[in-house]
This record gives sequence, C-alpha cells and structure tokens, in this order.
Amino acid sequence: MFGWLGRTVVRHPWWTIVAWLVAAAVAVALAPKLDTHSDQQDFLPTKYESVQAAKLADTAFPSGSTKVSNELMVVKRSDGAPLTAADQGKIGRIAKTLQSQHIPGITALATGPQTVSQNHRVQIVAVPLPTSFADQKLEKKNEDTVKKLRLAATQQFKGTGLHYGVSGNVSSTIDNAESDNKTMAMIGLATVVLIITLILLIFRAPIAALLPIIVVALVLEVSNAVSAIIGNAFNLKFDSSFSQLILIVLYGIGTDYILFLLFRYRERLRLGEDKKTAMMVTVQRVGEAIASAAGAVIVAFLVLLLAKFKSFGALGPQLAIAVGVMLITALTLVPAVVSLLGRAVFWPSKSWKKEPKATTYKRLGGFVGRRPLITAVASGIVLIALASAAIGFKANYDFSSGQPQNTESAKALKDLRSSLPPGLTDPTQVYVKGTGPLDPQVLEQFRQKLAHADGVGQAAPAQLNPDKTVAKFSVVLKLDPNSNQAIDLVKGPLHDTVHQNAPPGTQVFVGGTTAIFGDINKVNTRDLSVILPVAVALIAIILALLLRALVAPVYLVVAVLLGFTATLGATVALFQGAEGKDGLMFQMPIILYLFVLAIGTDYNILMIARLREEAREGHEPRHAAAVGVQHAGPTVAAAGVILAGTFAVLVLSPMSFLAQIGFGVAIGILLSAFVVSTFFVPAVTALVGHAAWWPGHADRAKKPGPPAAEPYELAGQPR
Repeated sequence: MFGWLGRTVVRHPWWTIVAWLVAAAVAVALAPKLDTHSDQQDFLPTKYESVQAAKLADTAFPSGSTKVSNELMVVKRSDGAPLTAADQGKIGRIAKTLQSQHIPGITALATGPQTVSQNHRVQIVAVPLPTSFADQKLEKKNEDTVKKLRLAATQQFKGTGLHYGVSGNVSSTIDNAESDNKTMAMIGLATVVLIITLILLIFRAPIAALLPIIVVALVLEVSNAVSAIIGNAFNLKFDSSFSQLILIVLYGIGTDYILFLLFRYRERLRLGEDKKTAMMVTVQRVGEAIASAAGAVIVAFLVLLLAKFKSFGALGPQLAIAVGVMLITALTLVPAVVSLLGRAVFWPSKSWKKEPKATTYKRLGGFVGRRPLITAVASGIVLIALASAAIGFKANYDFSSGQPQNTESAKALKDLRSSLPPGLTDPTQVYVKGTGPLDPQVLEQFRQKLAHADGVGQAAPAQLNPDKTVAKFSVVLKLDPNSNQAIDLVKGPLHDTVHQNAPPGTQVFVGGTTAIFGDINKVNTRDLSVILPVAVALIAIILALLLRALVAPVYLVVAVLLGFTATLGATVALFQGAEGKDGLMFQMPIILYLFVLAIGTDYNILMIARLREEAREGHEPRHAAAVGVQHAGPTVAAAGVILAGTFAVLVLSPMSFLAQIGFGVAIGILLSAFVVSTFFVPAVTALVGHAAWWPGHADRAKKPGPPAAEPYELAGQPR
C-alpha cells in the first residue's frame, strides 16, 4: 500500500499538491465558527448533583446567581494600617455613590460593619451579578459591567487614602484575557524559533527548517475547520483553555513526521538513489511506521470519547482530527513537495552526502548490542525510580493559584484571604426544593444545622424564589473553597449533613464551585480507570498488527506505561516536592496520558519498525539492535528534542497550569525518546531475540546477513 502511495505521489506531485489545497480550501470555506466553552461545569454529565443544583438555580432564580453570588470589591488602607471608623464611613458612602450611578448590570452594592474583617485590615463591598453557566452572552455583559465599575470606583477612591481591588470570576477573566493572548503569541513565536533553530542545527538547511513551519500552519487551519464541522455535527463542546495545546501538538507531531521522512530520504540519497526513487522508497519504508504511530495516537485520543468529563471527551476528537490531517499531509503533500525539491531541500549544506564515520549513535548502538542486559536493567531502574514518586500525586483545583498573581483581581483575592474566611470568595450553595411553599421556621432550623456543621464559618438566611418553593442558602466555608480539604468536606461530611437534615418532603442539592470540583474529582477518577486500560489494549492491538507479532507488543506496552508513570513521578517530584506546591492541576494525569502515552508511542514504533527492518535484512538480534539504534536513534533524538522543546516553551507561561503541562510533557517525551526508545526497547528486543516476533516471524531474513561480529565493528571496536 505504502509503496503504491509513494509511487503515486512522487509521479504526480503537482496533482497531489493541487488536490490537497483544493480539499483544504473547501473545508475552510464550509466550516462554521469553532464553538468553545470555558466553564468546567459545562463538561459534567447532568446526573451529578452540582449540575442539578445549577440547573435548579437557573429556573428558580433566573435573575440571580448560580455559581458565584458576588464580585467582591476588597478595600484596604493605602498605608496598610487597620481601617478606622472614618474609613468605614467613606467606604459606605462610596458604595452608595457608585450604586446611584446606575451602572448597567449592577442592582445593588452591599457593605457595612458586618463585611469588615476581624483584624480591620479589609472591608468588602459585594457586587451581585446575574450569572448563569448556560448564558455566555450574559457573561460578556458582566465583563463590561465590571470594567465600568472599576473606572467609576477609581474616580471615587482617588485621594481617600484607601485602595480597592475587584476580585471574582468575571474580574479574573478580564485580567487574564490579555495575559492569555500575550502567552499564546509568545508560545507560538518561541515554538517557531525553536523548531527552525533545531532543524538548522541538524540539517544546516533553511528550506528543511522552514518546511514544518509552513506545513503545520496550513494543517492548523484545516484541522480547525474540520473540527468545527464535526463538532457542529455531533454537538461536541471544545474547551477554550486547550487551544494552545492543539497548536503545540501540531507543531510537535508534525515536525516529528516530517523529520522521519527527511532522515530516511537523506539516507536513501546517500546510497546514490535519484530524488524520485529516494522518496518512493522513503514513503514505502517509513510510511507504515508513520501511519501506525499516528494510528496509535489517534486511537489513544479517541478513547477520550469514553470520558464522562466532556472537556476531555471533546478534546480527544479535536486532537485526533489534527493528527489525522497531519498524517494525510505527511504522506501526500510533504513527499510531493520534497520530491520536487530533491537535494535542494538540504541546500546549501553538503554534509548530507556523506555518512559520518564515528557517530555517537554508532557507539551507543554497539554498546546496546554488546550489553543488552546491562542496558535494559539500567534504563528500567531509571524509569522505576521516577515512577515511584507518582504515588504522592495530589490533585489541585485552585484555578486562581495557576493564574498570573500580579493582576488586580489576584492581589485583591490575596488581601481578602489574608483577613477573612477563605470560603467567602466562593460560597457553597445549598438548595431546598419543596412540592409547595416552604415553611420559614423549618428553613431556619435547617440553616442552623448548616451553620453548625463541621468546616462551616457561616450560613446566610434562606433566599426564596418567587413562589417560595425553592430556598437557597449561601454557606461560607472556613477553608479555601478550591482546596482538596474543602472538596473532601463538601462531598463528604457537609453533603451528608445536608441530606440527613433535609426538611421532610423536600429535595436538597449541594452546588457551587467546590461541589462542582468534587464531582469532577469523581469523574476524573472514573475516567482514568477506564481510559488507560482501553487505550493500552488498543495500542497493543495496533502494535500487534504492525509487527505481526504478539510478544514484542507486550514489552512495548510495558515500556510505554513505565514512561507514563515515570513522567508523572518526575512532575510530582518537581512541583510538589522541590517547589512545595499543594498538588498538580487535576487534569495532569489525563494530559500526560494524551501526550506521553500516546505520542511517546511514536518513537517506540519508529525504533521497533527499524529493528524489524534490520532483522529482515538478515542481521541477528544483537546486531539488529546495534544497527537499529545507529540509524533510527538520531531520528528519534531529533524528533524528541524538538517535540519536547515545543512543550517546554509552555514553562515560560505565567499560568502555573501550562507551566506544569510544559515540564511534564517535555520530560515525558525526553524519557520516551532517550530512555525508552533508544535503550530499553532495543535492549529488551535483543535479549528476547527471535521470539520477539512470534508467531508471525516478521524478522525472517530476506537475504543472508553480515557476520555476527559486525556490530562491534560498527561500534568502532576491534573484531
């Protein structure tokens, strides 16, 4: 199949290029706007109590808040001293003045002695906003409201000796939007510069360096268009916070596939083949490995459709589509273009003409061939040692801690948390729903139970809907509402208290951000327990089909799982151990699954395919390992460094979440490329020998091989 594809593309390069461009233009022209969401609650199944609470709030309190009752204006003295009675009077008068200005969207500004902290360092002015997770237009209106409020407040506080800051979901969105845009631009630029620089160092050829940049830019537009079409057809919800990951994945994996082709193309040219024949053979030899690698990645991504947390359920298809478009491009457009360019793709360098005499990978290959047991044990110990740290993984749900800390909303939140109960920033909502009007006395008794529950700082009086059939209680926790302790409290003891003391004949629901994260916690645990085994099984099947063997896929899957666990362990060791963070962002295990388990499989496939190819040439297992590492090692290394580098760029982000992803995926790719694929897999394959290819015997020689002593000669050792 790949021989036919290579011949067709190379013999008709212009038709191939035109066909690709026409298909791309049609997809972009027909695509609707890509629909994205940012509210994590949007992605939870409706069966969860926090979602049911939010929907009840939307219907019972259509003009009220569902998740966030207030934006909070945090006021303190400019000199940091305690607020005086005169200061509190000023704050009250300013609040009344701001309310009298009738800023659109603001119905009231609430403050008073009860909102002053016990240490008198801060006073709160509550700004109720009618928010709804189902109404994106309303959220945009709220952003305009907060911007106008800030402008008006700046004028009112000028010269008062007081300092204010507005904190909350809406204000944080405003403050972080500019940072997000700058981060996206910075990451995109840094990624492009990194790829060009590294490929220039490898090939010393500007055309080869620019090729991935141009190709991936085209593929990004097409894959976004195809994602929009499919997302619209199947009502998929895409998470806007993952848009940067799509860009990084395409640059990384697209560059990988192009490098796989260029390295083999250069190898064929060195053997004296003309530019057309060299590319035909390249597609024939590498096409199967690229297709299998992409197939494993696509399958791993599509397994996310099994996720109950629909943020990942939509991310999987979106990534799969991007990789699919890149695969088609790598096997059609890229070979067509390179076959037209020929040797000019490596211009002006002449180094492509000669095989280096004593390369590092020649020596490494010789060592692996001579000492496979030592190599396998040493690389295995490295992976197991890192994997042991994964036991300490803790999930962190505090999005605010992962955002830039130099914005107005972040500083105001820090001031508030230092002086008031942390739960005030985001109260937990408890709803009571009756079949008829609710009894105020019974509701007050229920409120008292809530107020005296463990971990609760205060419970506000019930707010009733117009027909008095639904009551809402705002419960302020003594804990940071985004902390693991608060999540455990809300989904455990507090949840039990609410349901055990529910007024007779009523239904009760626990909602709010903390409850949402509690449900996300449950969903993530379930998703990982389902997705990981299914993905591993499907990847094993793809490997078995590629290799026509059952033994090699077993230790390849073990190697991939070791790499995944070692990556999580290394990330835990850095962020939770060295930096002392409370935990990693809750999405990290799934993210690492996506990019380390899935994409890291690429390198194993490329290496094992080369080992099989060398075995078919008649080499004995140890010699095949030596030659395989010698020839495939540089390709894996170059691709790994570039892919790791593109993710490492995320470490520059001011957002802790992206920095964690950047480090975690980068170290995972490096482990996959340099430990698993270069040492562990060839060493184990050499040890297992011919049995690795059972029962298909895919290593059956096509011609007599060289003498067994040759691997040592290849390694620069005397015979």
